[in-house]
Parts: sequence; structure tokens; C-alpha cells
Amino acid sequence: MSAFTRRTLLTASAGAAALALSSCGLAGGKDEGPTEKDGVTTIVVGASPKPHAEILQFVQDELAQEAGLSLKITQYTDYQIPNQALNDGDLDANFYQTPNFLEQQEKEKGYEFHGFEGIHVEPMGLYSDSLASLDEVPDGAKAAIANDPANTGRGLALFEAAGLITLKEGVDVISATPADIAENPKNIEFTTLEAAQIARSLGDVDLGAVNGNYALEAGKSPKDDSLFLEPGEDSPYGNMLVVREADKDNEALVKLNELLHSDEVKAFIEETYSDGSVIPAF
Repeated sequence: MSAFTRRTLLTASAGAAALALSSCGLAGGKDEGPTEKDGVTTIVVGASPKPHAEILQFVQDELAQEAGLSLKITQYTDYQIPNQALNDGDLDANFYQTPNFLEQQEKEKGYEFHGFEGIHVEPMGLYSDSLASLDEVPDGAKAAIANDPANTGRGLALFEAAGLITLKEGVDVISATPADIAENPKNIEFTTLEAAQIARSLGDVDLGAVNGNYALEAGKSPKDDSLFLEPGEDSPYGNMLVVREADKDNEALVKLNELLHSDEVKAFIEETYSDGSVIPAF
């Protein structure tokens, strides 16, 4: 086993253990959905730390009280647990995923969820700790992409947009894998890792496709630090509020979605992430 593999496995194991501990407090579920008391409805929302939890905290601080809402924000650094927690009733909603990821999760795990309209886009980028530009990508370069199907295809599409590979004609990007690469002039060797691990593993590869929120958490500026950034305009990857299908008409959850699409939230996103790392999708 290589040093790279050992380090990756140890990091992934430690992260899984931490997540298991952090979610213990939610065991048992609540199933009944948002709860109302004294005219205030409490919504338990799961979110990635950046920027999702930050946006939700703005809503809680500035908009929720007037709307009769109170948000209990639970942060996750994993892409699988928030949907499981929503399905189990530990959460009333989650805010971290894109339509293609939701579609893949519903097909794979049988979830019955409803995604509202996109709130913001976090452009995925190609990052490197050793290369200053794409011109420096060596023959036989080692590259990391996410191992969940939705982000595997998105990462490969990013490499294609950057001119490093060509995918087979007619391939559905949502389900694309390295086996769907038609041309690979640099003979890039692709490794799949958990999405959260890629930014931390850049020292072990030549470059990696990193989701915007994980780039932010790693202290990287998508605008300044990426070698190539996914186009933000007309993106199909708008991050959205997701609820159980049975709760899609719940008055409190619909109100929360409205607040997340408010002019105040749009201004907050534009001012807080002025480097273009997070872009309003409305």
C-alpha cells in the first residue's frame, strides 16, 4: 500500500468517526416535521459549513424572526449523511446539494425528496499544490475526482472543459466515469476520492477537481487559486433547499425557501463572496 493510499484511508476513517460522533445527538429522529410553539416554528436544517450554513445563519439572524421561524442549523462535512438524516426524520430539510446529485441519490437509495429552485452556484474548480497553470500538467499526471457518481461526472466534464480530456460522444455527464474518456492526450491517471478529501489530498496528486464549498473550507479562493473554474452562468448545479416529498407544501418550509430567494439573501451572497466563489442562482 502506497503512502498516498495509507494517508487517504486514515484521513477518511478519522472523518467518518468524527461525523458519526457529531450525529449522535440526532439519533431517534423527529419525523413530524417542523414544530410550532408560541407562534414560532422551529426548522432543523442540515448544511455544509461553507457557504450553506453561513447563508442560513444570515437568514436566522436577519429574516427568520419576522417570518415566525427559528432555524436550528446542523453542519455536516459529508455528502451522504445529510440525506440519510433527512430521510430518517432527524432533519426537516437540508441545504447542500445540486439537482444532479439529488437525482443520483434518489435513484441509488430510493429517497422520496423534493428540491426547490436553486439558490446559489459554487463553481467547481481544478486546483493544484504543485502546478501554476494547466500548461504545466505533465504526461501521466495524477488527478483526483470525487467518487460519488454525480460529482464524478461533473469533475470529468470540468477536465473536458479545461481541454485536458474528451469524453465519448453522447455520454451522459451525470453518469460519466473514467471509462467514458475518449481522448486523454496527457495520459492523466484518475483517482476517485470522497469529495471532502480532495482539497486535503492535493499534495498527493498533480491536480484535483474540488467542489466550491470544499475549496472555501480549505481556505482557497476559487477565483484566485483555481487553475480552471467551472462557468457559473446558466449552471445546472444550483444548490437548493431539499425536503421530504411529503413536506414540500409545508408552510414553514415553503417560507424558508422564499427567504432563501429573497433580495436580502442575494445581496448577502454577492457581498460576502465577492470573489465569485458563490453566485446567486436567482
